[in-house]
Amino acid sequence: MDLGLRGQTALVAAASRGLGKAVAAAFVAEGAHVAICGRKRDAVEAAAAELGSDVLAVTADVTKAEDVQNFVRAAADRFGRIDILVNNAGGPPVGAFVELTDEQWWQAIGLNLMSAVRLTREVIPHMRRQGGGRILNITSYVVKQPLPNLVLSNAVRLAVVGLGKTLATELGPDNIQVNTVCPGPIGTERLHELTRTFASRQHISAQDAERRMWTDQVPLGRLGRPEEFASAVVFLASPRASFITGTAIQIDGGLVKAVL
Repeated sequence: MDLGLRGQTALVAAASRGLGKAVAAAFVAEGAHVAICGRKRDAVEAAAAELGSDVLAVTADVTKAEDVQNFVRAAADRFGRIDILVNNAGGPPVGAFVELTDEQWWQAIGLNLMSAVRLTREVIPHMRRQGGGRILNITSYVVKQPLPNLVLSNAVRLAVVGLGKTLATELGPDNIQVNTVCPGPIGTERLHELTRTFASRQHISAQDAERRMWTDQVPLGRLGRPEEFASAVVFLASPRASFITGTAIQIDGGLVKAVL
């Protein structure tokens, strides 16, 4: 199926590895122009070289307002338009509520909420000028089914869902669609880090931790693959999903048991 993305410009934040990189690769495969950012110059440039010669690599820390502005400006200057924004960032630290400091809370808010606020603020004028666009927020399935010892992610990522729902209403008249995508257990470095932390806390092996935390809970009985998640994101960013906005969709192999 041709998703109709050829020649459109997609910005993917935090795309030097993991889900962001998989999403960027899927956009490239659809013929879109792609700009990616990451904190480490070597990593983001290596990712861009691997993804394709036309991929723009920008060194940017999404917790810094100036870096966010530079990323969006560089993409607009290079490709002339911005059709799609994928808000993405690494996850905050693991920890129970009583273990966490105010500083850690503010860092999580900066990383997972304010990065989306600032990136979205920067692309809206471009999308309005050209008559529309799509914004995708990558959060986590914990917004629907919280995980123990992950209170920072459980709380702050849920704020992004509220942001997305509000923006879908505000920006609908501008033909800008806003959706939130909630990955479940996808085989990324972040997931393996969480698994190792759980294994250490429970004094069990990493294999047992993966089974107890993830695969035993997933009806499909396995971890997801980054490219499976990316396919869903790219579809939602395409004209094929032109009547979908304001949603929060989990890609989790059936892990979330809630009806809605």
